[in-house]
Amino acid sequence: MKTWLRDLPKVELHLHIEGSLEPELMFSLAARNGVSLPYATVDEVREAYDFSDLQSFLDLYYQGMRVLCTEQDFYDLAMAYLEQAHAEGVVHVELSFDPQAHLNRGVELAVPFEGLNRARRQAEREWGMTSALIMSFLRDRDAAEAMAVLEKAAPYYETIDAVGLDSAEVGNPPTKFSAVFERAKALGIPRVAHAGEEGPAAYIREALDELDVCRIDHGVACLQDAALVERLRQMQMPLTVCPLSNVRLKVVAEMTDHPLPQMLEQGLKVTLNSDDPAYFGGGVLENYLACAQAFAWDRETFKQLAGNAIDVAFMPDARRAALLTRLDAC
Repeated sequence: MKTWLRDLPKVELHLHIEGSLEPELMFSLAARNGVSLPYATVDEVREAYDFSDLQSFLDLYYQGMRVLCTEQDFYDLAMAYLEQAHAEGVVHVELSFDPQAHLNRGVELAVPFEGLNRARRQAEREWGMTSALIMSFLRDRDAAEAMAVLEKAAPYYETIDAVGLDSAEVGNPPTKFSAVFERAKALGIPRVAHAGEEGPAAYIREALDELDVCRIDHGVACLQDAALVERLRQMQMPLTVCPLSNVRLKVVAEMTDHPLPQMLEQGLKVTLNSDDPAYFGGGVLENYLACAQAFAWDRETFKQLAGNAIDVAFMPDARRAALLTRLDAC
């Protein structure tokens, strides 16, 4: 099963590229850029990955990204992830990044855009791996700041496949960003949003009604609301679930407690993703393997999950058709 799952053509829809920063690369970039870290060794960093909730992770996440200073840093970060993803059978990746977290450190908007896009082009040349770019807004910061970033990104609109909403969910409802997402819609940019991870099912409803999203990132809290579940099922609204992340951030206690089986039984359009692979125990393949161990799913279930991700990815129709044909042949 492990070999078969590795060879399965997988699509990663929910990936924060800053969350793919492995400790080894963190130390390398810190040395390159003269950034001091509060850790003496790689092992000390890994020992800090014992999170009690989302906020405890975010504290470390933002601390780690201080080493990302130049276009080359973002290129190296993305290439390290893309190479590993390719080795795990990932054929298409949708990279989210947080420009506000970098702008607030004095890193200009062009720096991550140029570095990430250069890596994306190289991955397609070398491995045939396609990709999309999602510019995410930090929901725990002011909405006016997010609007300013959206306008400032105008030179890169053609390379932005969607805008997203992430970071600390509780107390930061989707409605806070209604105007920002309305502006993105007017610009013709698709919209996705984190909702129903630590926040309530009501946030999922808000993301649908107020932000007009085409995908819900996480969404596991939907099972709190039967009417919402039925709505999501009828819409076939994609849910980018990140099972290992949910365990590491204590959304669920153990993998065997995860609501994924119930979500599938309810007919929801679920996909499997890694979220922040350096912090949560591995990439997409590890998430597939963890589900195989916890739920004893058969190959058809995993083909369904992989197909769901291909169906809703930001990619040309010809690429989608080619990947679905490849999936059918597995």
